[in-house]
Amino acid sequence: MKHLDITITGKVQGVYYRATCKAVADQLGVKGFVMNQPDGSVYMEAEGESFALEALLEFCHEGPDRAEVAAVSSIEGPVQGFKNFDVIKKKR
Repeated sequence: MKHLDITITGKVQGVYYRATCKAVADQLGVKGFVMNQPDGSVYMEAEGESFALEALLEFCHEGPDRAEVAAVSSIEGPVQGFKNFDVIKKKR
């Protein structure tokens, strides 16, 4: 089990990026959350097996059809033990 903090920049808000991330994460069995940031980026914390996180990161580089991903950065962090993958509407 690994934990990643992921930031996605580009045209990633208002294009169903968070909703499609949730769908992909659910399919892969990844837990965590995704939310919009005030600077226009999307921030995600994701936990799961290495292969599932790699597949999620691949999706992050593409995004949904209307997204224009400029960059994806990820760093490993401590496992939090998330139970679900949630779309956060407001900053925590």
